[in-house]
Amino acid sequence: MPSIPLFPLKTILFPDGHLPLQVFEVRYLDLVKRCIAKGEEFGVVSLLDGSEVRLPEQHETLSACGTMARILDWAAPLPGLLQISCIGTTRFQVKSAEQLKHGLWMAEVEEVAEDMVVPIPSEQQDVANALGALIRSLQKKQISTANMSLAPPYRLDEAGWVANRWCELLRLDLEEKQRLLLQENPVLRLELVQDVLSENGLLDN
Repeated sequence: MPSIPLFPLKTILFPDGHLPLQVFEVRYLDLVKRCIAKGEEFGVVSLLDGSEVRLPEQHETLSACGTMARILDWAAPLPGLLQISCIGTTRFQVKSAEQLKHGLWMAEVEEVAEDMVVPIPSEQQDVANALGALIRSLQKKQISTANMSLAPPYRLDEAGWVANRWCELLRLDLEEKQRLLLQENPVLRLELVQDVLSENGLLDN
């Protein structure tokens, strides 16, 4: 992959995850407008230290891994404000990064292979069932997909997809989420999620 622009956030985006953003800083407005015009993606990395909004004399520390984001929809409700809806695509590891004068980060990255499509093992079916129940409860409350991080298509039969959605939903620290993001075996990621859900009493016995 060539050098890519980065968008550091206090969160982690997983493949197929939905991310709404309000963009108002000049460094990101220029980036987003270029991505919209050219159909390009940008990299989302977690911000380990510093603020999402650039401050004078502030030092930003970025995660060494992230996920590419593709813009699905956008609106410009006010001058100098863009509202965008993104979806996570490819995972990557940062090999080197530098901050340009106007504040935008650029990075040389290495792509991480996509998850193999693996069915849910019977031992982890309760994890998929719990996610399905959560989606149904949100639908009953008539919460629009625009306000849900869980957007269709719901691939409740795929180990990687189910694991990734729980990774986004669970209140885990950033380091733990990063380890899960880089876990190459989707079934193992699902097993780790199952352990967290069990410890928190979120699975049916």
